[in-house]
Formats: sequence, structure tokens, C-alpha cells
Amino acid sequence: MPKNFTYADAGVNREQRAESKKALKKLQETYKYSHYGPVMRLPYGNIFPINKNTYLDLVIEGVGTKVLVAQLAGKYDTVGVDAVAMAVNDVIRSGATPLAIADNIHAQTSDPALVKDWLEGIARGAAEAGCPVTGGEIGDVAEIIQGLAQGKGFDMIVAAIGQVTKQEIITGKNIKPDDPIIGLRSSGLHSNGISLARKILFNHWGGKYKPDAIPHELDREIAHEVLEPTKIYVKPLLKTAQTVKVKAAVHITGDAYLKFTNLTRFSPSIGFEFNNFKPQPIFSLIQKTALELGYSIKDEEMFKTFNMGWGFAVIVDKTDKDKAITALEKTRAEPEQIGKVTNKEKVEIHHKNKKMILT
Repeated sequence: MPKNFTYADAGVNREQRAESKKALKKLQETYKYSHYGPVMRLPYGNIFPINKNTYLDLVIEGVGTKVLVAQLAGKYDTVGVDAVAMAVNDVIRSGATPLAIADNIHAQTSDPALVKDWLEGIARGAAEAGCPVTGGEIGDVAEIIQGLAQGKGFDMIVAAIGQVTKQEIITGKNIKPDDPIIGLRSSGLHSNGISLARKILFNHWGGKYKPDAIPHELDREIAHEVLEPTKIYVKPLLKTAQTVKVKAAVHITGDAYLKFTNLTRFSPSIGFEFNNFKPQPIFSLIQKTALELGYSIKDEEMFKTFNMGWGFAVIVDKTDKDKAITALEKTRAEPEQIGKVTNKEKVEIHHKNKKMILT
């Protein structure tokens, strides 16, 4: 009987993380220092005013252990795209337009060739997001950062700030049953669940494959497949928000489809049903390879950990569905309705003739 393998077994304990996040309440005491009015709480973060009609959304994000896969493959020119994507894709959830980016890289050593590749990726991501990189810092901290090879270790963080007018804020309110959930196609794993993927796929961490292996499910080296950069959804989301009223915008990252439950704090007595998934081959490869190693990763665990083919989602009124999809198609976001809002107060997944309840 295969041993059940979870995200916690890979080193990421959801329950512990949820408990740790309770400490964030302490930071709410600082809201009184907001100079131009109260901080506005939203389903996925908070925004603060700079005048009576304008709010700023400030986000800081990283790429996690994807930097280890970059080191394993010796390929460093894409993780910068991921870092930008993780930040700007979070900023736009409030309806904000990203204005600027700043990066922070901690490295074993600021090797010029590595720095060039790191910044090349950041510049590519910034161009796709349509905003400048106005600052940054690279710190040589060899005693803190240890890489897979001498001098190659690094961690990458990006902050992004965006601006939104009061009337354009995506609040997460007034969501109701039968509102469609429109998914925007992902490019693969993106930058979440990488710890689980690494420990199943790569022999360096106890998995099956060498980084340059090409399993028959893929058409390129497995390390390059995992390193495929996170898609940036700035232009599709902002275009859609100009066309229809977007009730909610969800970046499908950590906790994957559990993330939708954040919306219930602002639109109570609702749930979510998903029934349209077209995961890229990398996702089934993870489950298949786990079985070959004597482990079993349940379908429920996959939907709590990975984006399963959809990297971003918007919720609109059912009367606006066609307009929203048309607007998204013009940006080549590959939109499809992937589910709907329900009154069941749970997250329900329909996939491979199976019904799963995540909450």
C-alpha cells in the first residue's frame, strides 16, 4: 500500500502556517498610523488611501524553493519573471494598476554572470507587467544563504505597488450563487507547490529524475518544465475590469482552490463549484512518479497545492460572463468558465468523474 504523501511531508505544513498567521493581527495595531484614512481590508490583503479617492496596494512576494530548481538546472534567467509575477498578480486582485517594482536578492556572492541573468528575468517580467523597476538591492550574505553549489545560492524577493481609485476597487462583496468563475490558463506549476514537486521529481531531493531527463509525458527537460515562468495577468485583468464589474479576482497560488474561501468573509453563505480542468502533463507526472516511488498523492491534495492548469480567476455577474470572456480573449489569456458560485458553503471539485470536497 503506497504511503500517503502530502505537502506537509514535503516540508510545508498548512495547519502550522494557518496558526502562525494569527500573529498578523498584531500588525493591525499599526493601521492607526495610516495618514489619509483607514486601511481597507480586502479578501487578499489590504490597501491604504493617499487621498479621499485614491488607494495604494503594496505587495511583497518571493519565488520560494523554485530558486533551488534554477540552481540544479544552472538556469537563472527565468526566476526573475516568477518574482515579478508573484507580486504584480497579487497587486491586481484589488483592481490596482501596478506602478513600480523593487527587487531584493540575497546571495552567497554577487557573481556578475548570475546578477545579469537574475536581472534579465526581472526586466522581462516588468515589461510584461508594464511598470518600471525603480529600485532594488543585492546583498552578499554567504553565512545566511547556502546554495546547491558554491557561490550559486540566492533568494529573490520582489515588491510591487499599485494604484486604484475608490470606485474601481475589487472588493469581493456582493458575490452570489450562479455567478460564473472564469479561469485564466496557467503556464504550468508557476511558483507554488515546488517543494512537493521537487521531492517527487528530482533525484537530488529523493525523487526519480535527473534534471536533464525528458519523461515521455514532456517535450523538454524536466527541470526546464518546472522552471517555466509564472504567467503575468496584469493586462488581462485590467482590460476586463474596464469592460465589466469584476466582483473578485483570485491569484491561484498557495493553498490553490482553498484560496477561494477567503471570499466568504466578504460575501457570506456562498461556496464554489469547479468542473473544468485541463492540467498540463506535469501535474499527472507528479502523481504518477509518486506512485513509482511508493507514495500516493491524493487528488484532493493536488487541488489544495497546485493551480491544476488555471493560474488566475475572476468572478463576475452571470449577465457579464460573455463580455468578460470576450475581453479576456482579446488579451490571449485563454479564458474559460471553470465553475460557479454556489450556496453550499464549501469548495467542491469535479474532476475525472469524481467529486471532492476541499472544505
